[in-house]
Amino acid sequence: MFHEIARDDIYRIETPRLWLRWPKVSDAPHLTRHLSNREIADMTARIPHPYPPGAAEHYIFDMRKNNVAGQGLGLVITPNAKPNEVIGGVGLRRIEHSEDVELGYWLGLPFWGRGYATEAVSTLLQAVFGFGFSGNIIASVRTNNPASRRVLERNGFAHTHDSSPFMPARGAPHPVHWFQLDRVEWLARQVAAEWDGHRQSAEYAVT
Repeated sequence: MFHEIARDDIYRIETPRLWLRWPKVSDAPHLTRHLSNREIADMTARIPHPYPPGAAEHYIFDMRKNNVAGQGLGLVITPNAKPNEVIGGVGLRRIEHSEDVELGYWLGLPFWGRGYATEAVSTLLQAVFGFGFSGNIIASVRTNNPASRRVLERNGFAHTHDSSPFMPARGAPHPVHWFQLDRVEWLARQVAAEWDGHRQSAEYAVT
């Protein structure tokens, strides 16, 4: 489902401020420190709180296994000046019995509010759609998480519906907003952004 180049653990994506790369065992202490924060866990369906011993290693193994199999693309987020300092995670995972994938992302609390999540998601979308992925990308956010909703909206996701799925790590159903983005819409946004850039350059040159 994902391009073969992404199945090698040397694969990484660079942005102006970040690296998105495969997770490695030495990332476990960073992951444990961030994912032990209740404010992060409560916004997710699968991150338990308290965060148990060994959970970070399992998280790393699960991402690497899915990356190798081409059933997902799970990457950790690091500052590009400190590639061994994990500050978050972003990834896509195949939805069972479907050609669609689900997007997930999180950031350590000290890094909220800096636009890192928007930057990481935008870059991951560019890589996946750029490789020719033609399915839909689905995402959900808790209704009490407007910051996460803005990440999706800034990247072109459209709200489709609301529901209250059961969240295993929370032990109960919780209301969420669901969003979707397809390659046609993503490409249209790229063309519009490029055209806008050319227009602004032309206006600057004239003035």
